[in-house]
Amino acid sequence: MNMSKLRTGYSYHEIFGWHDTGTNAGFFPSDPALGLQPFQNYENAETKRRIHELIVVSKLIDHLHRIPVRAATDDELLLVHPQSYLTSLKEVSERRLGGDAGDGETPLAKGGYEIGTMAVGAVTALAQAVVAGEVDNGYALVRPPGHHAIRSGGMGYCLFSNLGIALSVIKRDNPGIRIATVDWDVHHGNGTQDVFYNDPDVLTISLHQDRLYPRNSGMREERGEGAGINTNINIPLPAGTGNGGYQYAFEQVVAPAIKKFNPDLIAVASGFDSCVYDPLGRMMLTASGYAKLTEILMSASKNGKIMIAHEGGYNAVYSPFCGLFVLQQLSGIKKLDDPFDHTENYPGQALFDHQRFEVDEAAKLLSALPDNR
Repeated sequence: MNMSKLRTGYSYHEIFGWHDTGTNAGFFPSDPALGLQPFQNYENAETKRRIHELIVVSKLIDHLHRIPVRAATDDELLLVHPQSYLTSLKEVSERRLGGDAGDGETPLAKGGYEIGTMAVGAVTALAQAVVAGEVDNGYALVRPPGHHAIRSGGMGYCLFSNLGIALSVIKRDNPGIRIATVDWDVHHGNGTQDVFYNDPDVLTISLHQDRLYPRNSGMREERGEGAGINTNINIPLPAGTGNGGYQYAFEQVVAPAIKKFNPDLIAVASGFDSCVYDPLGRMMLTASGYAKLTEILMSASKNGKIMIAHEGGYNAVYSPFCGLFVLQQLSGIKKLDDPFDHTENYPGQALFDHQRFEVDEAAKLLSALPDNR
C-alpha cells in the first residue's frame, strides 16, 4: 500500500445491528411446503458488526475521527423521496411485526423506519464533515444499505437512498458543487443512478456483475437524461472478474472520468459483495484489491475529499478484512495483513480478454462526458 497518514472520519452506531430483516432462508421467506427452512436473511447485522469489531480490535479505531450519528430530518428525506412513501413506510414500521418497504424483497421490523433515518443521517453527517474539511476522508459503516432505493420507494434491502439523500443535502447547502459517485457493490447502483439521472453536476459510475441485480439494469446504454445526459457511466463486468479486471476498469474508465469531470467530492457506494468469498456475487476482489481501488480514487481526486457509504457484503468472515483494508488505505495507517491473501494467487485474478473488451467498450463513453478541467 502507498500510504500517508490522513484525518479519516468514521461513523457507526450499534442501532444499525437492530434493523431486523427476519428469519428468511437467504432472501426467500421460509416456507415448509417448499423445503425452505427458516435461518436468516443474507442482509443481517453480523457482517457489519464484525467489520466494526475488527476495526476496534485492530486498534485502527484509535486513529479514526468518530463522526456523531444522527437521524436524518424529514426535510432531508424529502429531497429525494415523496411524502407518500415516507408515510407508507412509517406505517409499516409501526406495525408490531413490521412488513416490507414495497418490492417484496426489503423487509423491516418494528422501528425499522427510525433506524433507516439514522443510516441516512450518518452518511449525511460524514459527507458534511468531509466537505467542510473537518476530516480529509471517511467511511460510514451503516445499515440498512441504500443504493437500490429509488425516488419512489425502497428496493433490494434498501429503505432510503442513503447516498442520494446525503449528496442532495450537500448540493442544497453548497450551490455549484460537483460530485462523482462510484459504486463497487456487486449489484448495479440503480437507486443512486435514478436520483441523479437528470443532474449534470453529479457523475454516477457503477461497476457491477453484469445483469445480476436488478435484472436488465446497469447497461452501458443508460447514460443519463435531459441535462444529465452523458453523466451516467455503467461498467457491467463478467462474472468471475477479479483484481486485474477491476483495476483495469478503474485505470481506464473510473480515474479518467473523475479527472475529466473534476468533482469537488467523490462519494463511494461500498459493497464488499464483489469479494472472492461472497455468497451473493460471483466476483473475485480481495481485501488488497479494494485497497488498490481506494488508492486509485485517492490519486484521481483533485483535493482528497472522498467519503464512503457502506452497502452490501454478506460474508461475515472475509468482509471485515475488506472494510479494514479500505480504512487502512484512507487513513494511511496499517494494522493487519490479510490472512486470506492466498486468494491473490488464484488464476482468476488476472485480466482476461473478455473482461478487457467490456471495459474498453465502457471507455468509449468518456468522449461524451462533460469536460470540467
